[in-house]
Amino acid sequence: MPIGSSVDLTNAPEALVRARQRAALMPDLLVEARRVVATVIAGWHGRRRRGVGENFWQFRPFVDGEQVSRIDWRRSARDDHVYLRDREWEAAQTVWLWADPSPSMRYQSKDAPVSKESRALVIVLALAEILARSGERIGYPGVIDPISARNAAERIAAALLNSRPDDPFPPDDRLKRFTELVIVSDLLDPVDDIIARIDRLGRHGVKGHVIMVADPAEEVFPYAGRTEFRDPETGMKLTAGRAETLREDYTTLYKARREHIAEHCRRLGWSFIAHRTDRLASEALVAVHGRLSGAPQVMGPRSKEPAA
Repeated sequence: MPIGSSVDLTNAPEALVRARQRAALMPDLLVEARRVVATVIAGWHGRRRRGVGENFWQFRPFVDGEQVSRIDWRRSARDDHVYLRDREWEAAQTVWLWADPSPSMRYQSKDAPVSKESRALVIVLALAEILARSGERIGYPGVIDPISARNAAERIAAALLNSRPDDPFPPDDRLKRFTELVIVSDLLDPVDDIIARIDRLGRHGVKGHVIMVADPAEEVFPYAGRTEFRDPETGMKLTAGRAETLREDYTTLYKARREHIAEHCRRLGWSFIAHRTDRLASEALVAVHGRLSGAPQVMGPRSKEPAA
């Protein structure tokens, strides 16, 4: 096709239209992901985990049943406690990344700078950029097998141009025990379906990190007066004569639903992060990188007011 020519997509299948829109958007998302990384990368190092290696990680108290040969007697002599000397795990780990491709992810209200889909892809690509610098193996289920390469983010972006599964959750046939999975989704599917998919992945021994991304309008319900709501998944419509009368019930149900999913993740040992698209992408990136690095999770999802 000649450069500068245009194509009438009026009668094209929706999947084709969406694929071409994504192809046009992906380079910008990759640039934005690298910009986000540049704002937070200073002073960061690879994920530090206890394991077999040569580099010192931390001292910790000795407990019965552990190897006496690992006691650091010099450190223990400083007080009345016995300490072990932990070393840092040095082997590359496999981290799978996933951005929900559901139609609901394309929503963007007037108060949001980007759609949920764009924010999810930026977070995924930025995380790929950071993990690649740490030597991790990174993959995207059903799109690209795990790779360990400095240009992993670029390769994932290129692969997503040509192939992107439609399922809101990743295919689990490649997700093996001890691997980690980062899912960025609005989690608007039926709650029972979400819990079942999380449980299935958990039974496979996968350690998950869920980022629930929301448009500010979905959380605060700013609508008033006669308003028509349309389900982007099914096309079903609901017309409310006075939408403001629904606000209290809606926000109560929305927060309870989110907390139910978050609590289920915690019971499985998964992390859960709530993120709004009117916040900085770097906030979600820092939070999920912390979870991958083993930082403790603050109990309960919290939403912040838009940054000034």
